Amino acid sequence: MKKIGFIGAGNMATAIIKGLIAQNGTADKLAVFDTDAQKCQLMQETGVGVCPSAAVLTRESDVIVLAVKPQNYAEVLQAVRDEANESKTFVSIAAGISIEYVRKALGCACPVVRVMPNTPLLLQKGATALCPSDGISEEDKALVYRMFAGSGVCEYIPEAHMNEIIAVNGSSPAYIYLFAKAMADYADSCGIDREQAMRLICATLEGAAAMLRESGDSPDVLIQKVSSKGGTTIAALDKLREHGFYEAILDGMAACTKRAGELAR
Repeated sequence: MKKIGFIGAGNMATAIIKGLIAQNGTADKLAVFDTDAQKCQLMQETGVGVCPSAAVLTRESDVIVLAVKPQNYAEVLQAVRDEANESKTFVSIAAGISIEYVRKALGCACPVVRVMPNTPLLLQKGATALCPSDGISEEDKALVYRMFAGSGVCEYIPEAHMNEIIAVNGSSPAYIYLFAKAMADYADSCGIDREQAMRLICATLEGAAAMLRESGDSPDVLIQKVSSKGGTTIAALDKLREHGFYEAILDGMAACTKRAGELAR
């Protein structure tokens, strides 16, 4: 197995590492570097190796996951530039960071996989979009795919749509949480126990997702199957349409994509 190194040991890196350990049954081929000593200590407790610097980690790893915030990329890539070469594959999981930007900053045409995961990866329920560069081996392409597929669903997306896909899977859990909050707040206002309501809401969201995935019906058909003429569901849907619910979602996703473009490098 190739050695996989993580620059950054935050929530997303931790989720990916846990998934890899669950897949392989060992942390022997995993390493991290983070400026936070406490995070490194937590990684050591899981059996993951800790490197003294990003440069050392890059030198000793075959696949390097850049698990830092977009604003830290320039500094990190400069720090590892001398250790980068075309035998190493870099994985970028930050919004707006292009394959070209990573390669230019590293000064070599090394293989790069641009990835947009989401936070449910922490529960092995992630949804991840991937875009491999040219020049990547089938072995490394498959390895990176498995890194994320072990914690959820993965789809290959052309890089031209990697900013747009953020609105679809990267930022979208927040839309769902806002929807769930509104439902729970309404239940609370009616005197329904909030915890009971939230359990029902979560089960409803999970069941609705399963229906979308497994029933074979389109969203429009599923809406029709819940709706009876003159019934309660139609009353709710009419009010949501009156408030522009559907259009607000489209506008929000467009705003997400616009901001991703503004942050892009």
